[in-house]
Amino acid sequence: MIELKLPIDQIKVGDLIRVRPGEKIPVDGAIIEGESAIDESMVTGESMPVGKHKGDTVIGATMNKSGSFVYKATKVGKETMLSQIIKLVEEAQGSKAPIQRLADIISSYFVPIVIMLAISTFVGWYVFGPAGGLVLAMLNSIAVLIIACPCAMGLATPTAIMVGTGIGAEHGVLIKDAESLETAHKVKTIVFDKTGTLTKGKPEVTNLVILNEVKDLDDEVVVKKQKNATLDSSVVSLPQNDLLRIVASVEKNSEHPLGEAIVKKTEEEKLSLRKVEGFRSITGKGVEGIVNGKKVYVGKTLDSHPTGVQAQKLLNQGKTVVYVYVDEKLVGLIAIADTIKESAKEAVQILRDLGIEIFMITGDNKQTAEAIGKQLGIKKENVLAEVLPEEKEKKVKELKSKIQDLKSKIAFVGDGINDAPALAAADVGIAMGSGTDVAIDAAGITLVNKNLMSVVSTIQLSKQTMKTIKFNLFWAFAYNIVLIPVAMMGWISPILASGAMAISSISVVTNSLFLKKAKI
Repeated sequence: MIELKLPIDQIKVGDLIRVRPGEKIPVDGAIIEGESAIDESMVTGESMPVGKHKGDTVIGATMNKSGSFVYKATKVGKETMLSQIIKLVEEAQGSKAPIQRLADIISSYFVPIVIMLAISTFVGWYVFGPAGGLVLAMLNSIAVLIIACPCAMGLATPTAIMVGTGIGAEHGVLIKDAESLETAHKVKTIVFDKTGTLTKGKPEVTNLVILNEVKDLDDEVVVKKQKNATLDSSVVSLPQNDLLRIVASVEKNSEHPLGEAIVKKTEEEKLSLRKVEGFRSITGKGVEGIVNGKKVYVGKTLDSHPTGVQAQKLLNQGKTVVYVYVDEKLVGLIAIADTIKESAKEAVQILRDLGIEIFMITGDNKQTAEAIGKQLGIKKENVLAEVLPEEKEKKVKELKSKIQDLKSKIAFVGDGINDAPALAAADVGIAMGSGTDVAIDAAGITLVNKNLMSVVSTIQLSKQTMKTIKFNLFWAFAYNIVLIPVAMMGWISPILASGAMAISSISVVTNSLFLKKAKI
């Protein structure tokens, strides 16, 4: 392979690019060789470097902190994530919020009224003023026109929107339009999709249970009797390692997602696999193979065996239980689950503290859904289980119809193609940055950093932005209401009026910039 140094504009999709420690990643792509820790803070707002391995995606313009790797370019030029972020922010900053339209309507009436007041001022001073009233009439009427220039009114909303969308982008929250930013603070109900949103979307081994002793699988006792032993997979002792190794050796030949989770766990533990003979996949049941002369079966419980107390306990937690048999003797259990994201529970709790009703929607069975909901602190009656993909939009509309307060809004947070109709149906659609392009296109807000605390940040940012806009508008109106009569009475000259007008505009812009110091 010949390596060349090329300008970034000459990189094409499909090119292989080597990135060394301390270098910036030029374009978006997927790692095909090596691993590293990458600082993605400029895009996601996360301060900690993110570990990247073979198959993981990398984002252009982020910084490679340690490790050298080769990746394949998948998006270049205007198609990269950074370019799309810049485009979205520019579009959002150029869009108008509903409250801006109110200001525009008021301005459309305000301008002719001011012109009439200026004419009245001129006539009043010219007719009823002292001798030589023409000059005074001209000066005072001009002062009225200058002091009433609606610059502050016009700047009140767009300056705050521009700062707000910029702050959002810095924290990994992409706001596509000003209306979404304004509406977010009115949200009183949020519906979360489960898979890939509240959970990681990938099954992981969570528990290993050792039940019986088995000899001669690897010329040693690989599974020792441990009654009532349910160990978290993060603390794996020798017997658990051996059970995991045996099961993964058989599952290595399977393409089932649960089997992939078991194999992935052995890779994380850096365990070597055993030779398997006579592998067979039993449709709807599991897989089996011969390991060191012993028949190993991994899958659903055999008809002749009861479920068992420990297995039932794991099932009640919403986990999928894989049964391990050696020569038709049950020796262990492996629990697999789509684990909850680290930020999910905290985000749900804070949102509830803010007075927001939380719902979870999923196609999973009721038992699994309620177990996940319980872990997250979501009310049992707010867990919507066994919902088909095409029914999600219908459920969102039903919840909207039940909201009695017309000012209250509903938001939907999702990531999949099947979430797109629901994202569009909600008053505020929030898509996870790790989701599909269809979902991201249907949503008004995208969370690039995949952190659910960003949902909280979005609502708090909306509240702070609207607070700033309302203060700006109040200042603009109060300024005109107080100083227009002063100008009509001749107490302020055109020069002072122009200074006051400039100060009012500067104060509005400065107040909008203070939004950067707000905690979100």
